[in-house]
Amino acid sequence: MMPMTRKILLLGEIGVGKTSIARRLQFNTFGDTYKATIGADIYTYDVLPSPMGVEFTFLIWDTDGSYGEGVFRQYYAKQAQAAMIVADVTRPSTIDTMIALGRMFADVMPGRYFAHIVNKMDAVDEDTADDLIARLKAMKVPLFATSAQSGQNVAGAFGDAATAIIKLER
Repeated sequence: MMPMTRKILLLGEIGVGKTSIARRLQFNTFGDTYKATIGADIYTYDVLPSPMGVEFTFLIWDTDGSYGEGVFRQYYAKQAQAAMIVADVTRPSTIDTMIALGRMFADVMPGRYFAHIVNKMDAVDEDTADDLIARLKAMKVPLFATSAQSGQNVAGAFGDAATAIIKLER
């Protein structure tokens, strides 16, 4: 099968960890200095192991969190095959924004893959995390609990996304 390259958007409010997730994927590092993304930054990530035996690369468009729902009117949102919508588990309002952006993505780009990522899981106790994850799983949207700082489940989330995209396109 031919190698696949697909464009995926990282969406969510300012400061939820979108850039940290992208940098964890591309460079396997975590920077502890914060610098807001202006517009969009582009990263690449080769999914390993290759999902379903297909060489798969993501072009990750790390978006400016200040756009809110306006992100769908930006030129770089066009032609995206998927989105990962990120929230910060320590900031409950970002969970609401994540859910709203997911609904908008599904409306604007029907039939395309999207998932919710609840980031910074290393910053909360297990009971709090378990309760939140259980409530979000009831929404029937792919959900990943991650920590860009430790790397927990970041690559796994994108590996699952790649597999889902391959299945959708077959």
